Amino acid sequence: MIFLDAAATTPVRREVLEAMWPYLTGEFGNPSSHHTLGEAAAAALADARKTTAAVLGCRPGEVTFTSGGTEADNLAVKGVALARQAVDPTRNRVVISAVEHPAVEESARYLERFHGFQVDVVDVDPQGVVTPQALKPLLQPDTALVSIMYANNEVGTVQPIRELAAVAADHGIPFHTDAVQAAGSLPLNVRDLGVDALGISGHKLGAPKGCGVLFVRSRLRIEPVIHGGGQERGRRSGTENVAGAVGVATALQLAAGAQASPALAERRDAFIAAVLAGVPDAFLTGHPDSRLPGLASFCFPGTSGESLLLELERAGVVCSSGSACAAGSDAPSPVLTAMGVSPEVAQTAVRFSFDSSVTADELSTAARSVVAAVGRVRGLGSAHR
Repeated sequence: MIFLDAAATTPVRREVLEAMWPYLTGEFGNPSSHHTLGEAAAAALADARKTTAAVLGCRPGEVTFTSGGTEADNLAVKGVALARQAVDPTRNRVVISAVEHPAVEESARYLERFHGFQVDVVDVDPQGVVTPQALKPLLQPDTALVSIMYANNEVGTVQPIRELAAVAADHGIPFHTDAVQAAGSLPLNVRDLGVDALGISGHKLGAPKGCGVLFVRSRLRIEPVIHGGGQERGRRSGTENVAGAVGVATALQLAAGAQASPALAERRDAFIAAVLAGVPDAFLTGHPDSRLPGLASFCFPGTSGESLLLELERAGVVCSSGSACAAGSDAPSPVLTAMGVSPEVAQTAVRFSFDSSVTADELSTAARSVVAAVGRVRGLGSAHR
């Protein structure tokens, strides 16, 4: 099997499992307990927080451990917007891009439905880019938050986050970015990026599913969305997942020490060239250069995307039709339609995502499999007609 769906999830790294193992077995204490087992768990949690903060270039107190990227995005969007509205009820607008993950978009729509917010959506260009020029007109005195993703999970486009965050800062508006896909491939230093909040999911990095991180700048007030015992400095109640925190911290540290090399982008570009040469009417989606080093996404007009996925899996190539979070939906991708792709063509999309463990030979084999699979699917379609 050639696994080309790393944007959906990654296998748990052995180093991560080994770091977590003590806290899944003998060191099982509750970090809120005031005895030896609890103190050992609290120490592990504190160490994980320090490790994560070192990767993000922030203070340990600015790190909140969550159940994943979705919860991190919910806490950032709802928490920051509601806290700012509580101080000034006129702050009742949030700005998101047209290509956000549902965790951000649905959080904004929740604010709209139940808390009187207006959601302003900034358009993207045909390559999926949000420009500072497109963002500026939407920033108003009553804007409570801007949330724009760092790198897109479907097409791989990397946003100019530093420039966008600077525009928001010029207007005194907090800026959140969903960095779930960026983590492990792109720089995450929050001071350099200029962001006020940033979310990460562990299972995209070699940690287990169910653990994540939210950075929130210390001066920024945030309203919790999970209430209870006041853990995580009051931002996120609930007994902490110590093993998960250790796991995501270890995965972040490993990823920071092995940022995606130019060789990965070179293998990606060779794969793209081979697919486009073999299927001349296919086209790449997303920005041709400013994109994740391990993600290539295409539309194959006139070809059923779902049929193509089945053919590829039979050939031993595992990939996806887009966001794993939209699995089971037959609606065209909102990301692609926002970029100007017609709904009919958007339904032919296929995404290939991989890390540095995938070799050039495997990608070459996968490209040949794509060309052959397109031919088979189209041949079957012609026979049925």
